[in-house]
Amino acid sequence: MVYPETFTALRSPSVEQWSDFQKQEFTPKQLEDHDVDIKIECCGVCASDVHKISGQWGDTPYPLAVGHEIVGRVVSVGSAVSGVSVGQRVGMGAQCWSCGDCQQCKNNNETYCKFQKDTYGAIQTDGTISQGGYASHVRVHDYWVFPIPEKLASVDVAPMLCAGITVYSPLVRNGAGAGSKVGVVGIGGLGHFGIMFAKALGAEVWAISRSDAKKEDALKLGADGFIATGVSPNWAQEHEFSFDMIISTANSTENFDLGKYLSLLKVHGKFIMVGLAPGDGQKVSAFDLLGNGCFIGASHLGSRTEMLAMLDLAAEKGLKSWSETIPISAEGCKQGVTRLLKNDVRYRFVLTDYDKEFGQ
Repeated sequence: MVYPETFTALRSPSVEQWSDFQKQEFTPKQLEDHDVDIKIECCGVCASDVHKISGQWGDTPYPLAVGHEIVGRVVSVGSAVSGVSVGQRVGMGAQCWSCGDCQQCKNNNETYCKFQKDTYGAIQTDGTISQGGYASHVRVHDYWVFPIPEKLASVDVAPMLCAGITVYSPLVRNGAGAGSKVGVVGIGGLGHFGIMFAKALGAEVWAISRSDAKKEDALKLGADGFIATGVSPNWAQEHEFSFDMIISTANSTENFDLGKYLSLLKVHGKFIMVGLAPGDGQKVSAFDLLGNGCFIGASHLGSRTEMLAMLDLAAEKGLKSWSETIPISAEGCKQGVTRLLKNDVRYRFVLTDYDKEFGQ
């Protein structure tokens, strides 16, 4: 395969025109011994993309190509790469580098490395800014490149590389499996994976949502039960002391009574937050923790070991993301991020048809 010296991307130009993507060439970071070049064939659209380019997360190094649920084919490898080869189908997620030497990196906690770099918007070793998957190609350290099992279609697996691993990691780290009862708050891009993976791991799974509008979807995804917090005034009392773990994917804290959700947990149960709601977040009272001695935590992505295990589980169980495809273009990217901002998707977007936009 032939690959170019410059890559082409659809980049957000500024916070004022954040959804008006512009097609531009850029020079990737210098190819190092462990780097892999991937010709992209599809990429998921993540809420993080919207938060980053719309200014919700502060300063952004415009112009910027976002996208960190990337699937494509390897077109070039550095001299020290051994785990993947040219022509192989691979994926990468929201992280493109970690130091490899710190305690976190050596203990399968590389997503918590203090030096870690994001797939887009990070200053790289040569001073360039990392660019994401709304582009023809991406260049990344081989540790963060993951072989894709043949049984998984590219459009099905792409959203798993961020949304999927974001819920899979806290599930396995906190004991989801046979004999456990897991609640998943929010049925969306993260939550629908939470239901699928918790069920695939063997847990009893309950979906928790404000209304019963998504009850049918939740049951199709594998949920054993459903709690509509806005329908039954006694929902918390009816289910108190019943969950080993709750994964919260909620993207809003408005009218979110944290104390009631915590009361659902068994003694020393865990409430794990993976949704990144804007604003100041939740107010936590010690009195809300005393009734069952529960714990509150959060989780960031997942390790390479967990990513590979997740992909194998998805292939074994035949799991697929619920997604809608959009041909990539300036207008397609705009449609994806603006509809996502309005929650107008069930449950992920995947950008496709890269060859038509960027050429062979």
